[in-house]
Order: sequence, then C-alpha cells, then structure tokens
Amino acid sequence: MVLVALHRKSRMSMVQEYLGQLTLQLGGGEPTYPTVVPEPNFDPEKDAARIETAIKTKGVDEQTITDVLTKRTYNQRREIAFAYERRAKKDMISEIKASIKGLGTDEESLIEIVCSRSNAELMEIKRVYKELFKKDLEKDVCGDTSGDFAKLLLALVEAKRAEPSSVVDYQKIDEDARALFEAGVKRKGTDVKCWISIMSERSVPHLQKVFERYKSYSPYDMQESIRKEVKGDLEMSFLTLVQCFENRQLYFANRLQDAMKSKGAKEKVLTRIMVSRCEVDLKKIRQEFKAHHGKSLYQTIAEHTKGDYQRALLNLCGGDD
Repeated sequence: MVLVALHRKSRMSMVQEYLGQLTLQLGGGEPTYPTVVPEPNFDPEKDAARIETAIKTKGVDEQTITDVLTKRTYNQRREIAFAYERRAKKDMISEIKASIKGLGTDEESLIEIVCSRSNAELMEIKRVYKELFKKDLEKDVCGDTSGDFAKLLLALVEAKRAEPSSVVDYQKIDEDARALFEAGVKRKGTDVKCWISIMSERSVPHLQKVFERYKSYSPYDMQESIRKEVKGDLEMSFLTLVQCFENRQLYFANRLQDAMKSKGAKEKVLTRIMVSRCEVDLKKIRQEFKAHHGKSLYQTIAEHTKGDYQRALLNLCGGDD
C-alpha cells in the first residue's frame, strides 16, 4: 500500500500492498482511466468466505486472495472487508498485514509518493497515515529526513498547491519563470527556498506554462537546471515534480520501465505503481509506455515476472496494447 512504503523498508507482498488500499481512495476527483473496474456479479459475502479460507490455509493461499482482490475495485474491496469482519469477527487488513511495524525511510518511495500526488491524494494519505499509525505524516517526514529535502517534502505534504484556474496570468507566469532562473542558474549557489515555494504552491497548468517560459531566460530547460544546481534526494525530488507536472503518466511509465529493466525486477516499485494507479490512470500509463518504450506494458511484465506475482500484475494491467 502506498502509505506503508513510507513506514518500513522490508518488501511487501502483492496481497499486502493491495489490501492496504482498502482505506485509501486515490484519484482526487480528476478524470480517471482505470484498468480495474467494478465486478458486475459481485458478491462480497462469497469473496469474504474465499479469503477467510485462504488466510486459514497453512502458509496462506495468496493465489486465491490475489485473484479475488486484483479484480475488485476500491469500493468492492471495502465491502469484502466489512463482510469478512462480520464473518470472522476480525479485521481483514490486520489479519493479512500483521507484519506492519518498525520505522525506516525508503527515500525513493517517499519521493515518488509525495511528489507525484495531487492535493486531494495527499490529504487522503495524511488522513489514513494518522489512522493507521497514530502519527502525523509531517512529523515522521521531519524525523526521517533533513535539510532542504525535508523542507521540500513538508511543503508538498502541507498540500497548499493552488487549484487550476480558467484565467491564465501571463504576468505571474513570467515572474515565476524569471524567479526560478534567478534563484538557480543565474546565480552562484541555489536559492532552494524560492524553488520550493513556486513548485509546491502553484497549480500544475500554471507550472507547465512557467517551465515553457523558463526556456526564454535559461540556456537549459528546468530538468537540466535541476541536475546542474542540486544533488542527491533533493535533485530526485525536484526532477520527479517537474516530470509529473509535465506528464504524470509518462513519469509512471518510465518508473515501471526502469523497475523492470534492472536485474531482477524491483518488485516493490512495480507493485506500488500498478496497485496505486490501476483505478486512477493505468490505461493512460499503458499508452505512454507503449509509445515511449516500443513494447506494451503487458508484454514487458510477462517477460520480467513469473508465477502468481505475474498473474496479479497482468490482472491489474487489464489487457495488452
């Protein structure tokens, strides 16, 4: 699940990741392009009974749990969880995810999660994080990170980004583009505070125009400027932001490609993206993947994974292109 990636380093199974989103509705009110849609002949009692049997099986029958859950939407999974609780007098999520404990920050996951989410998604993440771990996400971010990296993540987690407007403010676009240039490439050292302020508070459509305008001031585009000006986690964070502002689905398509290209697929990254985007925009991510990598996401998953894990991912993928 998206939140647990923030809370521990150990790899989670597909089942744990998928169940974790029982309490987290993603999408933030934007148009969706899902690959997982409601099961027409849905029977929560029947699904709950199958899962209860699978949990009681020696070693846990993950295959059955995966087959059920990867073909049910967020709302249907909630109904299954309620039905399970009525049957077993136990919480289904706790039963399957009893191993969630211990701190430890996976910076790469943290950056992807915080930098790629909308205001609405971030607000929901904070709410569920508090519900699950009885802690404020902001405090944990502060405790596990430091310096400008922490300041950027905190500014994003505050979810103060302006909503898109039908009015295009060309003067403000020019001012922000010039400010980004003067805070970075134009001077010695980087005024990171200025970059954080603009990139965490302006609307996405506004920033897209700012980055276009930026090219008239700087010999480098925004991504090249980031690479020249900052390093480490801060560099990765700013790059993730800009890539998501410019084309969020392409960002996720590239992350999926990188995860599978590495020796032994990075299962954690692969699982998190497939699970967190399957009801949001995975259809569009599939299109970007095929357009930029010359092969369908479905075929690439089939080549780089195997067994129950492969079947679960292919179910979530929802078809070949």
